[in-house]
Amino acid sequence: MKIFRSVLFIAVCLLAGSAAYAQVTLAENGPDRRAFTIVDSRNVAAICYDSKDAAVVKTAAELLRSDIEKVTDVQPALFDSKDAVSGAKYAIIAGTVGSSAWIDSLIEKEKIDVSAIKGGWERYAVRLVDNPGKGVRKAIVIAGSDRRGTAFGLMSISREIGVSPWWWWLDAPVEHRDALAVNVTDFDSRTPSVKYRGIFINDEDWGILRWAKNNFEKERGNIGPKTYDKVCELILRLQANMLAPAMHEASTAFYQIPENKEIADRYAVIITTSHCEPLLLNTASEWHSDRYGEWNYNTNKERVDSVLKARVMDAAPYENVYTLALRGLHDKAMSGDGDMDARKETMQRALEAQRQILVDVLGKKAEDIPQAFTPYKEVLDVFNRGLELPDDVTIIWPDDNYGYM
Repeated sequence: MKIFRSVLFIAVCLLAGSAAYAQVTLAENGPDRRAFTIVDSRNVAAICYDSKDAAVVKTAAELLRSDIEKVTDVQPALFDSKDAVSGAKYAIIAGTVGSSAWIDSLIEKEKIDVSAIKGGWERYAVRLVDNPGKGVRKAIVIAGSDRRGTAFGLMSISREIGVSPWWWWLDAPVEHRDALAVNVTDFDSRTPSVKYRGIFINDEDWGILRWAKNNFEKERGNIGPKTYDKVCELILRLQANMLAPAMHEASTAFYQIPENKEIADRYAVIITTSHCEPLLLNTASEWHSDRYGEWNYNTNKERVDSVLKARVMDAAPYENVYTLALRGLHDKAMSGDGDMDARKETMQRALEAQRQILVDVLGKKAEDIPQAFTPYKEVLDVFNRGLELPDDVTIIWPDDNYGYM
């Protein structure tokens, strides 16, 4: 399939936060003492995880299993319990510290030391362990500090055996190998230098929307779960962590299809929204004036706040970065404002109300809830007028469509 050209990347290259990958490398010139056989004529390593771990660990384990099959035409066994492993001399064991019986048992037995990564953000440790469990002679062990750390560790193996993160989107070729072995060096990944990294699907009308409608999701005629599944897989494989979904009026709003947010969570992808979508609400297609009245904070504050609160309640079980915003519909200024001081006062009230909604619904302190604010177009003028923004809110500095920040 041909890749669409309209996906825009947020601020940085998707790999910026993940400069170093696991020290698992192909044994090109014959294995050494740190070698591990994944597939040969006699053995196929099993992939093991804990079913009680985060959903993304299962997702990543299944992707690695599929990737090994792409390379060797051999499908490894997949086990979701340390008590269920049978017939495997070699294994790739992955789990999150504190959430995986496999990993916690290895820590308790002092088979692995994860002190360097424990409690970190998206970190993982790679170890080669002898006799990690009953019947298993040797294993690559991946211990994650959190759910994405574990998944990133698994995906780093996929990359090293020759499966590009872009294998599906770009038809990136995968070299076949009759046997597959890797050399493993003990490794502790670093905390990503950029905490939030991902994709914003923008101006999709003539790109991914048309492609999904006419090719990939004909049955829906729009961007939907099938498309978002492939986008989220790409994000995970790139060791990124965030998605701002398509938001033009022509697209079905992300939250109008309940399965979308479940798919994002299955890949541990954080959802955020653009500069004009407050608290995850796609105002372009989800604000219905015939039902809610005018999108005007001066004249319709109660209804605006109630709709925003409902969205936060719907999204609360999932991981999000909430946009604080007050703009008009369709990338315009909010209607009904007076002079600059009046506009500043209106926006100040709106942002304070949005933060209070987050506190009320999520039951956390405002400073503990990830939030972002983008002073784009007329909002920059309001910001420069003296808009007060708490220090815990991340400011996203955009350009002005002409290349100036």
